Amino acid sequence: MDENPGLSDQYRMASPWPLFVALGLPIAELGLLFGIIPLAVGGVLLFGGSIAGMVTESGYASTAWRALAVVALFAMALGAALVYADPATEVALAPRGYATVGAGLLMLLAGVAGELFDYESEIAA
Repeated sequence: MDENPGLSDQYRMASPWPLFVALGLPIAELGLLFGIIPLAVGGVLLFGGSIAGMVTESGYASTAWRALAVVALFAMALGAALVYADPATEVALAPRGYATVGAGLLMLLAGVAGELFDYESEIAA
């Protein structure tokens, strides 16, 4: 009896996305914790792009561009919540919120531009 029925050598066995999620999340957290804005934005971009890639690879989204736009909306909502909560806390949350909103805006722009200019998916359809 075969212990892996239905699998063959033509299918990839491992996904590259968990590695990038594992790198993106701590980079974003370090940048947000210590207020290093470029590091925070880069980490959020890496984390969000990896999540969009995982969602697309697993078949929950038709294109990575749409998944990236949805992840961007979540990032912008989180950043807006941090900016809104800033006056009620002793810790300065506004710069961290602005960094998260900025990264979300960059992801949203990339998702919209990718969806508009992705000619390969139009040819395949």
